[in-house]
Amino acid sequence: MAETVTITIDGQQFQVPKGINLVDAAKMSGTDIPVFCYHPKMDPVGMCRMCLVELGSVVTNRETGEPDVDDNGDPVVRWFPKLQTACTQTVSEGMVVRGATQRVRDARDDILEFILTSHPLDCPICDKGGECPLQNLTMAYGPGESRFVFDDKIRLDKHVPLGDLIYLDRERCIQCARCTRFCDEVVGDDVLAFHERGRRLQIVTISDPPFDTKFSGNTTDICPVGALTTADFRFGARPWELDEVPSICPHCPVGCNISASTRLDRDFGGKKVIKRIMPRQNEHVNEIWICDKGRFGHHHARAEERLTTPLLRRGDEWVAVDWDTAYSEIAGRLKKAGDNVAFLAGNNLSNEDLWELRKLAHRTSNTPRLGVWPAFMTGADAVAQAGVGTGTRLQDMGPDSAILVIASDFEEEAPVWWLQVKQAADRGAKVVVANGRPTKLDRYATEVVHYEYGDAVAVLNSFAARARSKNKIDADFTARVDGAAELEAELKGTRVPFADAAETLLDAEDLVIFAGGEGLTLDQHRELMQAAANLLLLTGHAGKPNNGLVPVWPGANLQGAFDLGFSAETTAALADQPPTVWFIGSADPAAEDAALVQSLANAEFVVVSTQFMTPTAAHANVILPAQSFAEREGTFTNGMRRVQRFYTAQGPVGDTLPEWRIYANIGARLGGDKPRISAALVMRDITQNVPRYAAMAYPALAAVEKQFPDVGGDDLYYGGTAYTNTGGLGIQWPANAEDESARLQVRPVQLDGYQIEGLFAVPVRVLYDRSTLFEQSEMMHTHVPEPFAEINNQDAAHIGIVDGEVIRLNVNGAQHLLTARVNGQAPAGVVLVPQLLSKTPIVIGPAACAIEKIGE
Repeated sequence: MAETVTITIDGQQFQVPKGINLVDAAKMSGTDIPVFCYHPKMDPVGMCRMCLVELGSVVTNRETGEPDVDDNGDPVVRWFPKLQTACTQTVSEGMVVRGATQRVRDARDDILEFILTSHPLDCPICDKGGECPLQNLTMAYGPGESRFVFDDKIRLDKHVPLGDLIYLDRERCIQCARCTRFCDEVVGDDVLAFHERGRRLQIVTISDPPFDTKFSGNTTDICPVGALTTADFRFGARPWELDEVPSICPHCPVGCNISASTRLDRDFGGKKVIKRIMPRQNEHVNEIWICDKGRFGHHHARAEERLTTPLLRRGDEWVAVDWDTAYSEIAGRLKKAGDNVAFLAGNNLSNEDLWELRKLAHRTSNTPRLGVWPAFMTGADAVAQAGVGTGTRLQDMGPDSAILVIASDFEEEAPVWWLQVKQAADRGAKVVVANGRPTKLDRYATEVVHYEYGDAVAVLNSFAARARSKNKIDADFTARVDGAAELEAELKGTRVPFADAAETLLDAEDLVIFAGGEGLTLDQHRELMQAAANLLLLTGHAGKPNNGLVPVWPGANLQGAFDLGFSAETTAALADQPPTVWFIGSADPAAEDAALVQSLANAEFVVVSTQFMTPTAAHANVILPAQSFAEREGTFTNGMRRVQRFYTAQGPVGDTLPEWRIYANIGARLGGDKPRISAALVMRDITQNVPRYAAMAYPALAAVEKQFPDVGGDDLYYGGTAYTNTGGLGIQWPANAEDESARLQVRPVQLDGYQIEGLFAVPVRVLYDRSTLFEQSEMMHTHVPEPFAEINNQDAAHIGIVDGEVIRLNVNGAQHLLTARVNGQAPAGVVLVPQLLSKTPIVIGPAACAIEKIGE
């Protein structure tokens, strides 16, 4: 438990953690000290002076250590002669604070009067009106009338696009520097700065392209006035018109908690629609931040291109049919197919969808084939053994901690985890980044390991060998690890080329490993996950908070798919033994894998449940229109194994249904159970049949607890407009290592690399792509690059191509026209090919390739 001190605020004594900020301590004690520039997630600067208080300390007798007292027996307090900024003070024993005296009120009155001298009276049209800290604090502390001469008002530009996502009203800005400090301190992106001086001081963007950060929307949340607004919400609604619905971001494995702000909308037929996405506080997951993909990538929920009714293929045409007709057609085909059917689950199906799809598969076949998509990562068994301990919070990791990120371009694949790891590095945590190429996280790393693609497993294996040679094996922990002795013997003599990186990790008290899949085949990724588990289990860095393995899965709920019996290995096997019938749930493999395109074309019957007409749906015989995450409730399991609820934010589009209901209705026609009437009852079935999910009933997932910093109340000046969590913090299922009676297992790993001569294509992931859901957010299209290939300078010179030139990439027997990006980021001999920038499959896994100049 943290050491505490006693402080006195307005005559009342409180016990608070030693050394914390005074504004935070007052907040913990139920006292509000108003602020504009201070934010609990950033360093204090004392710029706005709104937090002025009278500050003193109890005088103590040097000989006795007891407080001196006056004639009335009260402690003697030595006061500072001037008011002090509370946000620049840390609490200490005996601190005395007065924040309600007339002297303090007069000072706050003066500060507000100064701020308002040139602040426009825009409240009736300002997007911040109704949730504005300046508005609220002016009512509480401000002057009743202004002594300001209106003709002296400073006039500045009011509609300044900092980029295409964020607009600045320079007249409303009060120069608190929250936005610039967030970009500099929290994110580390040098994109905003102050320009000019005095009353003409103003915010400008200093990056090219403008405001070039993946977290720009957070500045609008923490802005204490309406100076910064988002392009999709400005002038869109008033805060008091909005209903806030708790939800979970459907785009990546972080599982950010979000709040969907909804309102009846005339452009949507008078129905409820999402007007904006805001962060929802969960200190176990995303704290109060979200990335711009999560904030602006929700427009698929109301896109005009949504499929709204079941479609049946009749020759070369699609015919709209009712649900009963579609169900009957599918049920008849599944009965005939028997075991010759495969089920493929997309990475953003909810757990309820997955469970009903699994039941349907078992109803159809005695040996059901349950695959997932994408299918280039695996290793759920390693996660089950050595996954991060329950209670893990990255913001708690500091000087005694180490974090390894391997085979992942972290900012592109899991932005908020990247943000939290960067901040851990700022606090002194040792960060080791291992990849086949440079990534942005390298700049914050203690050690950087650039291995040759194919050697990622060998790197982790060498770290385990270093643990053995440096006596870092935890003998007490390995007493319950089967195969530990054999693995240690196998590691003897292993070369350790990156000894400094290994020792940085091994010397830490806590160790978390984030494992991605870049540059790896499916078999190699299985071995990478096992090698990570080996290292963690041998060194005892498992089974406790802030220790263990985190997979950087490609999607919001791949962990849930693995938990419920689906596997990437099954998908891989389908290439050799394709089924005659495919049943695909919210996946689009035809956009990524040319081999699966051919398999779908050769199939006798294909069923696809989807929100949009995708390349995969184009091969279907029946298309089933599915609801988006905004139109139904359900759960996702994030990469840290936390099961979290999302709630219904808007009504269904057309005749769409949640996929769990679609699958259950088909199963009923095959003799299955009567469909459940709600997602909550489907989750009850899961809790009764899947031991890991036994505690995941909806009421338990909806439980909340007090979090700090306390944001989202009426005092929006403190934490910004992130919303308090009323929808539940979720529950993290425990890894096996947390059960002291459980037997764990390690094994030697295979170290097969690549034997490829010439150029080598490696698929990589980018945050802003043309994936099915994100593509519908038109406002983000300018952030999605055209299909390109990244090439090393020397390789480009040898071929005779220059940056920006259109080239022909030959890979896997196909040719693709791409734009060349020539730089020093791609390793020599490697061509980096981003996935999902086109609807034509390019490369699904590492492969030999060749590049040609156009016209040759």
